[in-house]
Amino acid sequence: MASVLPKHSGTSAFRSVSAVFGKGIHRAAKLSSRNPIEMIAGILILSSFSYFYLFNLARTSDIFSGTVTRLYPTLVYADTHSNQFEQLTRNDFTLNNQHHVSPDAIKIQLKQISITDQERNVIDKDTIASILKFSNSIQHTLLDDHVGPLGYHSLCFKDAQGQCFSSSIDNMFDLDSLDTDDLRKSINQYPKLAQTIFADLDLNASTASSVLLSFAFNASTAYRQELSYLWEQKISTLSTGGDLVSLSNNGNQEDVFTWMFIITRNIVIRIKELIEMADNIDIIVILAGYVMMLTTFVSLYMNMRSMGSRYTLATAVMVNGFFSFMFALLTVNALGVDVYPVVLAEAIPFLAVTIGFERHFKLTKRVFEYSKETPLTRQEIRKTIVRAVDSVALPIARDCIMEITVLALGAKSGISGLREFCLLSAILLAYDFIIMFTWYIAVLALKLELLRIREINGATAAKGAQKTTTGAGYVRRTVVKAFSDTTTSNNNDVKHDEPMIGRVKLLMIVGFVAMQLFKVCTTFQASSGPQVSVVEPTVNNVLQKLLDQHHASSSGHLPLLVEVFPPLPFHVASSLNQSIIPESIRKPLDYLLDTYAVYIQHPVISKWITLALFVSLFLNTYLFKVARQPATKVAPVIPTPAPVALVVQHKKHEKKHHRSVQGGGAMRTLEECIGLIQTPDALSDEEVILLVQKGKMASYALEKVLGDLERAVSVRRALISRASITQTLETSLLPLHNYHYDKVMGACCENVIGYMPIPVGVAGPMNIDGDMIHIPMATTEGCLIASAARGCKAINAGGGATTIITADGMTRGPCVEFPSIIGAAACKKFVEEDGIDIIKEAFNSTSRFARLRKLKVAIAGKLVFIRFSTTTGDAMGMNMISKGCEKALSVLSERFPEMEIISLSGNYCTDKKPAAINWIEGRGKSVVSEAVIPGSVVEKVLKTTVDALVELNISKNLIGSAMAGSVGGFNAHAANILTAVYLATGQDPAQNVESSNCITLMKAINNGQDLHISCSMPSIEVGTIGGGTILPPQQSMLDMLGVRGPHPTEPGKNAQRLARIICASVMAGELSLCAALAAGHLVKAHMAHNRVAAPPVPGTCIKS
Repeated sequence: MASVLPKHSGTSAFRSVSAVFGKGIHRAAKLSSRNPIEMIAGILILSSFSYFYLFNLARTSDIFSGTVTRLYPTLVYADTHSNQFEQLTRNDFTLNNQHHVSPDAIKIQLKQISITDQERNVIDKDTIASILKFSNSIQHTLLDDHVGPLGYHSLCFKDAQGQCFSSSIDNMFDLDSLDTDDLRKSINQYPKLAQTIFADLDLNASTASSVLLSFAFNASTAYRQELSYLWEQKISTLSTGGDLVSLSNNGNQEDVFTWMFIITRNIVIRIKELIEMADNIDIIVILAGYVMMLTTFVSLYMNMRSMGSRYTLATAVMVNGFFSFMFALLTVNALGVDVYPVVLAEAIPFLAVTIGFERHFKLTKRVFEYSKETPLTRQEIRKTIVRAVDSVALPIARDCIMEITVLALGAKSGISGLREFCLLSAILLAYDFIIMFTWYIAVLALKLELLRIREINGATAAKGAQKTTTGAGYVRRTVVKAFSDTTTSNNNDVKHDEPMIGRVKLLMIVGFVAMQLFKVCTTFQASSGPQVSVVEPTVNNVLQKLLDQHHASSSGHLPLLVEVFPPLPFHVASSLNQSIIPESIRKPLDYLLDTYAVYIQHPVISKWITLALFVSLFLNTYLFKVARQPATKVAPVIPTPAPVALVVQHKKHEKKHHRSVQGGGAMRTLEECIGLIQTPDALSDEEVILLVQKGKMASYALEKVLGDLERAVSVRRALISRASITQTLETSLLPLHNYHYDKVMGACCENVIGYMPIPVGVAGPMNIDGDMIHIPMATTEGCLIASAARGCKAINAGGGATTIITADGMTRGPCVEFPSIIGAAACKKFVEEDGIDIIKEAFNSTSRFARLRKLKVAIAGKLVFIRFSTTTGDAMGMNMISKGCEKALSVLSERFPEMEIISLSGNYCTDKKPAAINWIEGRGKSVVSEAVIPGSVVEKVLKTTVDALVELNISKNLIGSAMAGSVGGFNAHAANILTAVYLATGQDPAQNVESSNCITLMKAINNGQDLHISCSMPSIEVGTIGGGTILPPQQSMLDMLGVRGPHPTEPGKNAQRLARIICASVMAGELSLCAALAAGHLVKAHMAHNRVAAPPVPGTCIKS
């Protein structure tokens, strides 16, 4: 017992976590579907704030400025005795390979500002004056108030006298006494400093291309490094009164078209530079990533189009991903992780492929499947969406957690670039999951509401969509099939949730991380880009001066580590204001944008809000127009039933008449009909019948050839009728129209000629394990449901029924043969002892749900029968277990090559046949139910006594069945109740043979005053997915019982719950029938309630 407890505890904890997780998703989806407008608006507001913040960060990026080549900071190091710096690679430094870097080293950040003049030489009186004003402004600029009154003098690296180190123009020129002669004189007086400040300096001509200002910051702590970063951001957006312009703030000086032109130009040139620097393998990897990304986008639109949404939902999924991307970038930035533009450009395609859109497609597909079960006009959209979310939430969450785990392991690696990519991907995946179950759910809710409004107003969008699909050409169908993830299987509930896609994605992620770890390629390696050159005179002289000052200070005995940052680009404001856009267009547009900028301080934000206003206006106008459409199309449906019947019959007559005159009023010849086989719409029904009768078209393939399922059923019906003896089927009352034949084809029935309506009633409600449940029963036997309802009433009066599951295991018993009994005995020993783990591993590998629990082996001569017993989740499981048996037998045949498989099913299962092994060992769900009926209830409700019931049960159900040699038949009529419930809930009615095995026991308790009744049923074979449970009517009954489809958190619980309900229902039927027999009321009841007063009138039972 002690060894079992930890396992049970861990399983319970896992289930509890899953339940909490599922409940959280359920609540989020419920909230989003109930308030879709508010949810969409909330996410848009959060996304807008994220965009504003990220835009401010991106403004300092070289992609948004006039520069092109991205420079990365350079690390230089000098130990105590060095007279010059040694350059370090960033890869070595970030990987903690700092064996030659002292931990006591003083850390300095060297910030630079580069100033150019596009119109004249920088060695000019006006230019130097502007730069001096700018330099003075920099040194007196304070950071934001929330940081404190800190400026450059508080953050700089100071020498022994407490003076800030800087290489500035202030050391050469004085603003008060500045003229052209003083400029040349000062430059000649300080030639070394001039070489440091002026780039491309020509002393003879007194010309230079730019001015470089250098400032050193004490970066000894992380807090100081953050303040240094804030100072840099402050300077990059500093207002200089119009004299100098920051290239990172250039968007305010240029019109929007010029700004976009600069961005496009920089991106094109950047890509060209990266291609020139990169290796061939890197180019191939990145190119493959972009191809896969485009394929992912095309596949998304194709898949959404196949579900009836041309652009809306696919675009919403793209926006979902964009929002997630912004939130992920924001989070990564808040964590202090730098994601460089080059890495981001390389990572975007892999992010798109890694995150993917199959989760959104799976959710959308399930929502649309549930929405098509009943007309949208009779649905509550919120409940439909929540039910769809509950069915897919946990599998989607499981896949996301697995992918996030793999990416988190990649983020723990020490490889620069890969670490940032994996961290960004993991966070992006988490945000994508959250937004999908909030914002995207709200979009789906709005989409269904729009479809509902269209249905109410008589729209025929579905018909148009069907025509479009039918008329598609071969090439288009091939493309759609290539990019679509949908399958043609009709068994949607049994179908595993596209496990192959998730596995392939997971393998791609693992493989890509492995490629980076083993350095197969060098994508995402930020350090591979160009760095700041420290050998140029302007930088080298500053570093040497910094090193000399450090050696002269009191801390000169410590090593020095300097991080040289790329210069912030500034230029002198141009007197010309040229634009590539004509003045007549640019001025009105600038005026409009400037008006918005009065309220919002950035033109891009104003454009964003303007676009949002236009979208909002369009959406509200569209909804208003749709809502105001006249409802004249629905008017014929509102009056009394008689006119409705006339309308329906008229439509059918038109449809039939249309097909009869397609051929021009006369039958075509056989040769002409053969030529039209590829276009069956051009053939009349009689011509199709002719082709089948002449062997040119197969009767069983009519659905595939004609494409119209109902027409195929009608044609087959006529064929069979004309070939039969009585020839009555074609005009019979067997219903044909208005049935979901698409649910039947390939799943439930072949050679369909119609459907058989069976009346469905309910017994109860009945208190089963504390829940009041109505029991659906499909039957044509009168008094059956009334009798069961009486039993439910008696059981409820006693406190209700209690049920337990004693075993759960579907079985399959294959038969194999050996050359001799020696081999058969060896096989039996191997299976029962040494090979049980091998067989179990092979069996379990074939399914996520099938788990082998027990093996039973029997020998008959040279034949060996192996009975596999396995759990199958919420499916009845015969197909699942058959697949596992095939795999297990193939592994067994490797051990015993002489073994011959006689049959996959050797009747040792045993399926759909009476067998003692099912009665003894059990098959499917083994259930026991009990109830206590007070003696007063027995007398008042059942009209008999406790003693009479006990005596009748012993004499009839026990002794009588034993005299008959019954196996599992120690009951009154268990098969009656069980089969009726089976028919109503889509179970296999043939399995009532073994499923109705039951022993009913009754005993007087409490001194003979009360009755204890129990029913033990060891072989109830049921499922809530697959088979007949995919049909909408049967699904509605499962919905009523609360057991439809797979259980969201505990696979198998729904099927077990259905078995409990059936066992309790059988007990109610047993109680009532035995009471009727004991009181002598059985014949009287059937004569009174199971006979009609007059012969039935000929006609169909379906009103049209």
